[in-house]
Amino acid sequence: MTPDELVRDHTIYSCVMGSRAFGLATEGSDTDVRGVYLAPTPLFWHFDKPPAHVEGPGEEQFSWELERFCELALRNNPNVLECLHSPVVEYVDDLGRELLSLRDAFLSRQAHQTFVRYAGGQRRKLDADVRQYGHPRWKHAMHLLRLLSSCRDLLRSGELRIDVGEERERLLAVKRGEVTWAEVESWMNRLQEEADRALDVSPLPPGPDTARVEDFLVRARRATV
Repeated sequence: MTPDELVRDHTIYSCVMGSRAFGLATEGSDTDVRGVYLAPTPLFWHFDKPPAHVEGPGEEQFSWELERFCELALRNNPNVLECLHSPVVEYVDDLGRELLSLRDAFLSRQAHQTFVRYAGGQRRKLDADVRQYGHPRWKHAMHLLRLLSSCRDLLRSGELRIDVGEERERLLAVKRGEVTWAEVESWMNRLQEEADRALDVSPLPPGPDTARVEDFLVRARRATV
């Protein structure tokens, strides 16, 4: 079975991500599709295992095998967690709906570490751009602000919301380069500090509900024997 066939015939959930999911789409924005497929269990009985992820077959399309997706979500990987909360669902079957029902099982205070670590890597890239070119890549700066805001709100509320809502115009102004780098830096630092403070009083559990997720994965595997 080819990777494209796995995605085409065994996808349980797919959604639109990127600017169109975040409420930041403008004319010409790409449509980024992310999905989860469940490889038939007999494929794992061979030395040549099915791929943990597949790029394509469509443009801007990327999918994870269910087990890999769950592993990353349990680690509170920002990109994967956000897929579970996309407001733009393209396809979902019964297993996909059960996966979505586990959203709260994946969330934990570990999100602070993973979101902040990811944000730190992006911040270093922006700082390097400023040193080299005198300004950052403004689109990347916008998305970093969005991520930090999402992290803060998740820790405060215990719920992950990815649509930027009323912050749309302010963030798009950053993308257009209409906000100074000093102002953007100050905004980033404030969001980071607010996320740090929110961690201590967060309603999120210390860790994810791994047993609940594993029970779902085992039943899904058995269903394709």
